[in-house]
Amino acid sequence: MKNPDKRILLCTCITCALILLFCGILKNLMGGTDEDRMIKVGFIYNMDESVPYTYNFVRAQHAIEAKYGDRVQTIVKSNVPEDDCEHAMRMLADEGCELIFITSYGYQETAKKLAQEYPEIQFCQATGDNANAEPVLDNYHNFMGHIYEGRYVTGRVAGMKLKEMIEKGELSPEDAKIGYVAAFPYSEVISGYTAFFMGIRKEVPTAVMTVKYTGTWGDYTKEYRIAKELIEDGCVLISQHSDTIGPAVACEEAAERTRVYHVGYSQSMIDVAPTTSLISSRINWEPYMLEAVDAVLNKRKIEKNMHASINGNDAGAGFEHDWVVLLGLNDLIAADNTAEMINETVADLEKGKIAVFQGDYIGYDPYDPSDTWDLNNAYPENEKASSPSFHYILDGVIKVEE
Repeated sequence: MKNPDKRILLCTCITCALILLFCGILKNLMGGTDEDRMIKVGFIYNMDESVPYTYNFVRAQHAIEAKYGDRVQTIVKSNVPEDDCEHAMRMLADEGCELIFITSYGYQETAKKLAQEYPEIQFCQATGDNANAEPVLDNYHNFMGHIYEGRYVTGRVAGMKLKEMIEKGELSPEDAKIGYVAAFPYSEVISGYTAFFMGIRKEVPTAVMTVKYTGTWGDYTKEYRIAKELIEDGCVLISQHSDTIGPAVACEEAAERTRVYHVGYSQSMIDVAPTTSLISSRINWEPYMLEAVDAVLNKRKIEKNMHASINGNDAGAGFEHDWVVLLGLNDLIAADNTAEMINETVADLEKGKIAVFQGDYIGYDPYDPSDTWDLNNAYPENEKASSPSFHYILDGVIKVEE
């Protein structure tokens, strides 16, 4: 026999080629390679992109489309009422979505119910708090940025401005009155305005705050009116957890006759309030939503390898993973050295060096007087879930009017 080694080599090459060919055929029969896999991704919005809260999700949707191109087909249902969200979710399921992002807290009970009916679809509920409650489902998830960090930093920005006014003799320490336009008395809102107030108190220990609820997320007229009322009551700085520019416009108009400043949310409001709006903050939904799409495309559990704090089927993060961002410091009116303070404070928050909910205060639950928290012992916000849980009103320094 001549050249037996060459014959062995030839047989080995042929065998390997046949194995590779068989594997390729098998993968195609099973739906193609991961690189060829295409999915449909659905989005449920309670409003549309004209509203800043929804637009921040739309930004993430566009980031998904830009990154994944033809591998992802997005299907959107906008202006979906909470009492009719089941119909919209079923439409997305019937259209073949393998991943559905639900973007309003009021949808979560329906979303979890449908997750049980459609185990092949991943349901990702923003701002939700029921993913780890029984029944725990492999295909139902909660996610949210630790926005109290952004509120705290913007509170310090506001506090530095008030401190500057006091030092210049434009404001007495006793007149450091803050007004807050809030949507609903939920933990998310209470946590937010308390973190904001704690930031202000870091700079101005005499500051007090009045909170007024609108009973709606996005009513320009109500938000504008309540902001005007707070200004007329002597508030020299207004902030908000509501979705329109109404409070910013009210501050800008009032500035013609009185000194007042504004801190926004979800979007920079300097364009509508150039002489009064100091800064804003928002949740950045892109990191989570991009990673969730990648996980579904590659048939991986959504929380696996995600850059976030993971608690079961719940994911959250703050500045450290870009889940919270600041918008548009107004250098024309901000106090000196504000930018430096921001950089230092964000760095400390990223390293876990700041306990925001800590101080010589007693907090009480407005619906259960027996439920109190002594903030001399720091409250560990977002320790076990991405959705805020701090729900205490600081006795004597925050006044709430519903």
